[in-house]
Formats: sequence, C-alpha cells, structure tokens
Amino acid sequence: MTETTQTHMTPQDDPHGAYQPKSPEVRAAMDALRGMRKDLIDDALVYRPLPPREPTGRITGRLKGRKREYATWSRHILVAAAGMVALLSATLPNGNGSTDLLIGLFVLAPVLMTLVRPAAAFWLSLVSTTFVAVMGSTYGNWPWLPPSFISHLVVLTVVAIRTRPRTAAWMWLLTAAYGFVAETAFGWGHYDTNVAPMLVFSAIVLLAVTVRHIRREAEQEVTAQQTVTAHERSRRTLLEERTTIARELHDVVAHHMSVVAIQAEAAPYRVENPPEELEKAFATIRENAVAALTELRRVLGVVRAEDYEAPDAPQPTLAELDALLANVREAGVDVTRTITGAVRELPQGVELSAYRIVQEALSNTLRHAPGASARVEIGYVLGGLGLRIVNDPPPNPALIKPSPGAGHGITGMRERVTMLDGEMTAEPTPAGGYEVTVFLPVAATEGGA
Repeated sequence: MTETTQTHMTPQDDPHGAYQPKSPEVRAAMDALRGMRKDLIDDALVYRPLPPREPTGRITGRLKGRKREYATWSRHILVAAAGMVALLSATLPNGNGSTDLLIGLFVLAPVLMTLVRPAAAFWLSLVSTTFVAVMGSTYGNWPWLPPSFISHLVVLTVVAIRTRPRTAAWMWLLTAAYGFVAETAFGWGHYDTNVAPMLVFSAIVLLAVTVRHIRREAEQEVTAQQTVTAHERSRRTLLEERTTIARELHDVVAHHMSVVAIQAEAAPYRVENPPEELEKAFATIRENAVAALTELRRVLGVVRAEDYEAPDAPQPTLAELDALLANVREAGVDVTRTITGAVRELPQGVELSAYRIVQEALSNTLRHAPGASARVEIGYVLGGLGLRIVNDPPPNPALIKPSPGAGHGITGMRERVTMLDGEMTAEPTPAGGYEVTVFLPVAATEGGA
C-alpha cells in the first residue's frame, strides 16, 4: 500500500495565498478591477496612432486622386472637426480673450490625443474638465462647462470606438464617480449641475458604440464561420467525388481480377493432359490475381463508408445512354446524340467513365444553362473513344437564375479522365454556351472484346 502525504501550504509559503478570495463575486470584482487597470492605467501611455482608412466603401471606393487621399484621413478629419467645435464653443460666446482661448486649447487637447493615445486622452479629459471648471466659472454649469461637455463626450466616443466594450463601461463608471465627487464635495454655490445629463448622454453614446462593437464581432465570426464552412463543403464534395471514383475503380478492377483468377483456375481442366509447366503457369496467374485482388480490396476498400453497400445492378455503360438522355429531355433540355465510327464494346472502366462524364456535363447544363439545348457527340476511333458535350447559352439569362451547384463537376470529370490517361478540355464557346471535349484512350487489342 502506498501512503499519500498531503502538503499544506501556509500563507508564509505562498505570498499570494492570503490575497486569493474565496467568493466568486469577489473574484469577479477583482478580475474587473485588473481589467480596468490594464486598459486605463497600464496602457494609458501606449502609443496607438489611428491608422489611415482604406477607401473601400461604395462612395469612397470610386474616388480618384487627391479626393481619394483625403478619404483615407476622413476619420482624423472628423475627430479634429469635433475638437474644433469644442474650441469654438469656448471662444465665441463670451469673447473673454486669452482666458477663452486657453479654455479652448484645454478642451481641444484631449480630443486630439485620442488619435495617438486613447487611454491617456480619457484621463486628460477629466483633468481638462477640472481646469476649465475653475477657470470658466462664469459659464454657470458644473462640473462640465459647455466646452468640456462637448469635449468629454467626443473623447468617450472616440476612445470607446478605438478600444473594447469593457473600457467603455469603466470610462462611464469613472465619469459618474468624477461627477458625484465634483457635485457633492465641490459643488457648493453651483445650482445648475449637469452630472445627470452627462451620464445620460454618455450612456446612450457608449451603448451605441458597444452595440456596434458586438455587431462587428458577430459579423466577423459569421464571416469566418461561413468561410470555414464553404471550405469544408468544397473539400467534402471533392472527397466524395474521389471516393465515388475509387469505389467504381474498385468494382471494375475487382471484377476483372476475379474473372482472371477463376479462368486461370478453370483453364487446366479444359485441356486434356495439360503439361505440368502449363498447370504451374495458370496456378501462378491465379495466385497473383488473388494476391492483387486482396491488396486492391485492402487499399481501395478503406474509402467505402461503413454503411456503403455495393449496388445490386451493374454499373451503367454507354449502352444505357438513351435512358439518361430521355431523363434529361424530361427535365427540359433538348438534347441530341450523334455517334460516329463503329460502335463496339469498350473496357468497363472506360464505359463507366464515359457515361459519368456525359451525365455530369448534362447536369451542369441543367444547373447553369436551364432551357438551353445540348448535343452529345460520341466518336469511336481506332485509338479510343471521343466525347463532345456542348450546350447553347440559356434562352433568357436575365429571367432565369441558374442553380449554383456544388462547383466540382469539372474537377470530377478531370479526375476520371486522368485516371484513364486521357485528355480533356472544358471551356465556354464563342456563342456563350459551354463545351466539354474528352478523349479516352483504348488499346487496339482491348477494343473488340
């Protein structure tokens, strides 16, 4: 039996142990205070210049030359204009000369500082409010005189936009604390206090900015999620197409290898008194066929889904193309077929791939050019099989909205052609339609099975 020794750490051993609160409410409050300290105290003097804005909007994106250059500094100009409004509110109404000008500079400074040091601008705004309240007592408001009122609202708005919602909440609470202290401790003789209006207006502004922050973050998350989803959907579609090809390849090759193994096993019994060398040769052929079949099933069989079942019916060939064209015609596509050359039976893999290529090309016509007519041309030549599927442009593209489709039909066709060492082109026609041309090579000895 193993004895477990527990070590108890005393407050002397852990210097921070005495400061760890047990209540979750107290921990939450301390975390909030640490956040305020980091945002408004530790980072107060961090240099964070407001970068120029790239003019990519509907209106600014069309600007050229110097107007476009001005548009990049539109946010800086807007903040400076708000600061000038605060300055003019201090210098125009009273005409007290140098005092009003000094007050105007006091209220302008924190507004301009929001462009380079937003957290410091908030503290400077509170200091500026104090100096302006002392210097301009003739304005009659307390503690925010009209110039300071405008300046502080602008500072709160800009800093909230440039930081995070948590910072906006702390600035509002500190503004409320400043107003409470100024009103209760230093507000004697001032009957016209404006702490309540400041808190109401600032709360509305900061709430609007916070909602804007949350909405932008949500839009960015949705956009990122949509990008990931689209990427995964495209990847899944491509993998499904490759899986289908691998399954069909497995079915085709496994069938032929099974036939080879069976025929190699039965061949010696069809010959009376076969030589020993012939029996060994057929036995070797059968062993190799069985080994290849086992390896093929091991490698390609892993792509089958757990619930995948091999089809009971044989895989389609070009002989069943009439049924496919009839279905396409019922869907609204006027499709015609032309066959040149001597029709012959081709290897099963070529027949299946040719059928699937025609099927996918006509499906693309249904999706991307509904109502358009199509032509399927099949050419049996000495070296292989030629396919040409071409469709006309849709009769009225302005009124008919094509289905978007999965976007991997051409890729799937190319993979089939590449698997058979063929060639393929897919491109729009000069008339506005689309054309798919494929050549699948077939060895001369395999052509007439």
